[in-house]
Amino acid sequence: MAGRAAEPEVIWARPERAGRGPKPAYSRRDIVDAAVRIADTDGIEAVSMRRVAAELGCGTMSLYNYVPRKEDLYELMVDAVSGEYEFPEEPTGDWRADMTVIAHQGRAIMYRHPWLARVMTTAYAFSPNTLRFLEWCLVCLVPLNVPPGLKMQLIAMVNGTVMATVANEQAIAERARGLPWSEAEEQAVRGAYLMGQVASGRYPHLAGLLAEAPAPPVDADEIFDMTIARLLDSFAPPEDPPHSSMN
Repeated sequence: MAGRAAEPEVIWARPERAGRGPKPAYSRRDIVDAAVRIADTDGIEAVSMRRVAAELGCGTMSLYNYVPRKEDLYELMVDAVSGEYEFPEEPTGDWRADMTVIAHQGRAIMYRHPWLARVMTTAYAFSPNTLRFLEWCLVCLVPLNVPPGLKMQLIAMVNGTVMATVANEQAIAERARGLPWSEAEEQAVRGAYLMGQVASGRYPHLAGLLAEAPAPPVDADEIFDMTIARLLDSFAPPEDPPHSSMN
């Protein structure tokens, strides 16, 4: 395939366009922006070099001079939307608050680009905008008195929690769209079945929990807030009291 490297390479170390010839008609960013538009509208499955070329009005093979592989295109797309994080000039000094803002921004970005959670990998963690993200997180975590390795774990776990949450929310929404009845009707039937099973006496511990515990939150935003708060609290050293709203 034209432009493909014979050995592994990092797309960021590759020139914007390989080969000689006249000034290119498109930039790498033009290609990436077209791919993001396609993915946002029709899903990541619709992204192909042929479709991107049609979007730009050029030949498919010419794109391989800019982006050798589809995996490279995905990495460029992930980096492009990662540039949507908005960082203030300085962190607040409250690492929990700053990381909570990061988590909410990440969730919002994944909702704007529903394909993102599906294509993110650790291999894409060292692109320009993701390095910018990582550096900002580490700046926010300066007040957290834990070893550097734990800070990296915290960042990874926040990212993983955001990705898992959004993927689950998207799956639930997709399933609900395919139901021939309302989601409320579905939940009512399932709730009645659960209560019937609990009342059977076969699950005494579950019955006790449901009888004594307060009703769990049902709002997705509230659940997300609680999850992130609990996660951040778990990394706080003993002398740093938890801020979780669930205390």
